[in-house]
Amino acid sequence: MSIPSLKHYLSLFAAVLMLGQMASAHSEALPDFTTLVEQASPAVVNISTTQKLPDRGVADAQMPDLEGLPPMFREFFERNMPRGRAPRGDRQREAQSLGSGFIISPDGYVLTNNHVIQDADEILVRLSDRSELKAKLVGTDPRTDVALLKIDGKNLPTVKLGDSDKLKVGEWVLAIGSPFGFDHSVTKGIVSAKGRTLPNDSYVPFIQTDVAINPGNSGGPLFNMAGEVVGINSQIFTRSGGFMGLSFAIPIDVAMDVSDQLKKGGKVDRGWLGVVIQEVNRDLAESFGLDKPAGALVAQVMPDGPAAKAGLQVGDVILSMNGQPIVMSADLPHLVGGLKAGAKASLEVVREGKHRTVDVTVGALPDEDADVDGGSIGEDGQAQRDSNRMGVSVADLTAEQKKQLEVPGGVLIKDVQDGPAALIGLQPGDVITHLNNQAITSAKQFTDVAKNLPKNRSVSMRVVRQGRASFITFKLPE
Repeated sequence: MSIPSLKHYLSLFAAVLMLGQMASAHSEALPDFTTLVEQASPAVVNISTTQKLPDRGVADAQMPDLEGLPPMFREFFERNMPRGRAPRGDRQREAQSLGSGFIISPDGYVLTNNHVIQDADEILVRLSDRSELKAKLVGTDPRTDVALLKIDGKNLPTVKLGDSDKLKVGEWVLAIGSPFGFDHSVTKGIVSAKGRTLPNDSYVPFIQTDVAINPGNSGGPLFNMAGEVVGINSQIFTRSGGFMGLSFAIPIDVAMDVSDQLKKGGKVDRGWLGVVIQEVNRDLAESFGLDKPAGALVAQVMPDGPAAKAGLQVGDVILSMNGQPIVMSADLPHLVGGLKAGAKASLEVVREGKHRTVDVTVGALPDEDADVDGGSIGEDGQAQRDSNRMGVSVADLTAEQKKQLEVPGGVLIKDVQDGPAALIGLQPGDVITHLNNQAITSAKQFTDVAKNLPKNRSVSMRVVRQGRASFITFKLPE
């Protein structure tokens, strides 16, 4: 048996040393959150609310009908529903909710989510030292889900505010909150994406993370590794009711702008163009002669709104605003909402295949979202019933119908037969205002345009249904 040489031992020692260095480098690369948590936690608060509800008059030991609920929810209610004597008629029930927040000024201003304190009759803020203070509601902004509270205090601990614009996808972030009432719970993750738009949230470019967020975390801060607040944890996307790796935070830049306006005037002013827009998909891009799917397609222009006064038209595709590109249609509301009424904006649009600039003076967003009531559609009008390759019978709009729908022209769908129209979901009562990038003014013109539609190429059509307009695309087969 041969004896290992000195060279062999040296090689073995070098390999062990290299493994040790690699392990050390790996451990050094993992973040240490301990200092951040120690410094930031005192400014994070627990928020509980109480809402007084009218007496339901539930009979003694009577349970509501739970048969229609899924088994998971039925089991929950059966387990948690109080079975004692029902309250008297002169008493009130109390609904409670729980959330998080954080102190942004030494004199006691606190930021949280609107949905945490919505409809509350009493708001309690519990500090890190377990003391509880009643909070006054300064103002709320449901559109961004931000609320500003005020508690009495001096020299209170505060968070450091960061710059959410400087966040990078992939960097570490950390949340502190009260999930399920467990105060000052810490969870960590990374930034998964920026500028996300969620359904019914047009004015917030959300920060998406994989930080574990659960009920009670809402309103709590999202920190970067410098210990600065970069967002307010607001929502999760879930199909199970629990955390599934998708959480969303309101950028702190957006939240602080809202906070400043609430503090000054109790409400938030936003810019408004007065248009209804939709996403530009691949087929729409092809039909409008665009190189790639991008921009915001104008599906509807509100009468007498800023866009209408500036000459913006249905079918325009907005590619940029004040030099900032509109990649997704949701980018436009974020940019417009950040402007104040009276601000000037320059829009780069594509109209009939040509680039042009439209200058607009931004208006003030109405208190309630503008809505177009299409009204009822009558039965007047002569139907164009000959074959128009689309498989629809259409009729001219009456003057009354145009007024109801607030459209200058178009045709009313009277009947849908087998064909392309049925395949794309057109229905009787729909109004077609544009076909193949041409404004439709009569049933005869519609038939003429339909006869000359190209084959095997995306064709756009603008349809108004119940007052709502949108562009759809289809292809005619060979």
